Amino acid sequence: MERDDDNGQSTDEVKRRGRPTLYRAEMAEQARKLCELGATDFELADFFDVDVRTIHRWKHSQPEFAAALRVGKDIADDRVERAYYNRAIGYSYVAEKIFQHQGKVLRADYVEHMPPDSSAAFNWLRNRRPEQWRDRQERHVTGHVAVDPEDPEAARAIIRRHEARMAERGESDT
Repeated sequence: MERDDDNGQSTDEVKRRGRPTLYRAEMAEQARKLCELGATDFELADFFDVDVRTIHRWKHSQPEFAAALRVGKDIADDRVERAYYNRAIGYSYVAEKIFQHQGKVLRADYVEHMPPDSSAAFNWLRNRRPEQWRDRQERHVTGHVAVDPEDPEAARAIIRRHEARMAERGESDT
């Protein structure tokens, strides 16, 4: 026997309320393939002709749909990661040059070289090895400075000396 909810209705009756879902089991496989190609949730909604909120609801109510999206998006992310890595280290690919000689179309394959991109390499290292490559450097300063609270000019003199030393080194405390 079905359990009653607070209104005295069975859970089967409660589930049947509202508009029936447009979701079908075969949509999970379609969504996975679309996500492998880089589709976003908005593009999935457009493909399935539903609102993006429906895609979000399906992710929560249909475990196989959510799993398909994860798998597809992971594959797309892996492709982007490989492409970014190749950009960082440089790569070569076969290209085709098309030209005309004496009225005849000629085609010639050649190897195109893309040089490494130092910005991509830096970003790759900063994300993969943050301890060695992060932008921010930490400094730990120890010591004690005694300043007479009755003599604010002495405190200003200490600050000016510190700023002068930093300027000599080409450093800034900001």
